[in-house]
Amino acid sequence: MKKTELKFQDNKKNFVIGSITATLIAITPYLYSLYESVPDVKVWNTFFGTYTSIYYESLFVLAWTLMGKVIPLFLLFIWFFTCRHWWYHTILVPIAMYVYQIIIVLNDDLSFADDNQIFYLIPIMSIIIPSIYLIRARIFNRINDATKSLEELEEEFKISPRNFWDKIKQYF
Repeated sequence: MKKTELKFQDNKKNFVIGSITATLIAITPYLYSLYESVPDVKVWNTFFGTYTSIYYESLFVLAWTLMGKVIPLFLLFIWFFTCRHWWYHTILVPIAMYVYQIIIVLNDDLSFADDNQIFYLIPIMSIIIPSIYLIRARIFNRINDATKSLEELEEEFKISPRNFWDKIKQYF
């Protein structure tokens, strides 16, 4: 009886998390269009404070540029935290790229938003690419030595944290 109750609770929890994830993905077009509510002015006074757009000279353009970076980053984070494949760490490379681009967009003193980002990504890629290659090599060595299928080996190498914080902790 307890196993059935636990299984039902796990299924209910997975259903709720899946529904929230699907809803977040479904509303991304609306989130993207939030830039349209930003006025086309150089200085914007709000109750949070005053923001002056120096480089873009229009907050509308700045908001449009940021939404073009933030929404893909948001979707990449969802993909990263929901991906169950052994190669999901490679998603960190485009995440790092978009984070870097957002920082550059917010830094109004630079003239080009996507300039020299590869040099900042080299340390991240130098860790992720060899580790993914080593995991791949281990999988194919086991395929050659054993009679397991690729899906069984992926399941064996899969890291399955119990909750969101366990997934965060595994990186630190």
